Amino acid sequence: MTIKTFSIEYDAINSKNTFTNGDTINGRIIIETSKEIRIQLLIFIAQGKARVCWSEHYGQYQHYVYWADEKYYDVKHHILREARQDGTGVIGKGRHVFPFSFKIPDRKLPSSFKTSIGKIVHKLKAELHQSMKLTKKAKVHFTFVSKADMDIPGLMEPQYGCKDKSVKVFGSGNISMDVHTTRMGYKQGEGLQVTLDVTNHSSRAVKPKFILYEKKSFFAQGRRKVCTNEILKEKAEAVASSSKETVTKVISIPRELPPSILNCSIIKLEYRLKIHLDIKYTSDPEIKLPIVILPEVPAVKQPPAPAGFGFEAFGSPNQPVWNTTPQQGPQPMDPPPPYGAYAMYPPNSHSDKDSYGF
Repeated sequence: MTIKTFSIEYDAINSKNTFTNGDTINGRIIIETSKEIRIQLLIFIAQGKARVCWSEHYGQYQHYVYWADEKYYDVKHHILREARQDGTGVIGKGRHVFPFSFKIPDRKLPSSFKTSIGKIVHKLKAELHQSMKLTKKAKVHFTFVSKADMDIPGLMEPQYGCKDKSVKVFGSGNISMDVHTTRMGYKQGEGLQVTLDVTNHSSRAVKPKFILYEKKSFFAQGRRKVCTNEILKEKAEAVASSSKETVTKVISIPRELPPSILNCSIIKLEYRLKIHLDIKYTSDPEIKLPIVILPEVPAVKQPPAPAGFGFEAFGSPNQPVWNTTPQQGPQPMDPPPPYGAYAMYPPNSHSDKDSYGF
């Protein structure tokens, strides 16, 4: 095999090996050959995009596949170009390293995300073109964590909910619950304090329970698919009949919990805190409050880009083989449509309903 190695790699800038808006990624494309080769092009590509795809069955013979794509940036640069009159360049035998430096667009982009139904990927690619041969490709994904969006309405404001319940089966009386939280937005690893006031004017004891869960929504072709998953559960001591109690609970947000994704029009990752009173032999009153998980991006000092190899340094008169006109990626996208714009369901389909009723 003439080309023994063709790969692309990058340098980490923090202990978590994550990147965020405006960060610069320094790396290199590596080519190792067993003999001299002729090439036409060596291209670097950086892409950020989302995709969803799922199938649904209606009856025995109806089968539909729903899919959608969304692109955030697609940057392409020629690292080596043909330098001879015959349209080829030459790479000698041995190991060759071609540095690159790529700055992630400093605008709102969704964080990396992956499930079997949908994913948001940020990746670096390299392509080696040779005459009369298949194009060689190499790629590597990097983890992108979007900066916290502090413009979300109500993000740092207190949350409140209330509910009343009449007990009529195997008991009598009324139960009311009032829930307060200090705000809607929390960082990973932070404590979420919730205060629950229970007034139990019934003949039954009630037990407060707290559930933090995630809701993943996927949108394609006017359809929506929803998946929910419980993250953690907490409970408090029962509130006796004909009594009133104030329960304060601090719920620790798991540090490994992915941040909310609210800036992608085909994938959403949301969180809810459900507080309900467990009452035997009757439906439980419950309150759901939205929770936004904010990312905590490590602060780092960017290392300097390799001289002459940064994309903004292309076109140096001392580097005649470098492309002087970088291809432009797509322009910033319009804001995602309102959440309800995709709230359409196929007839007789239950795939969009979840046990949490939202």
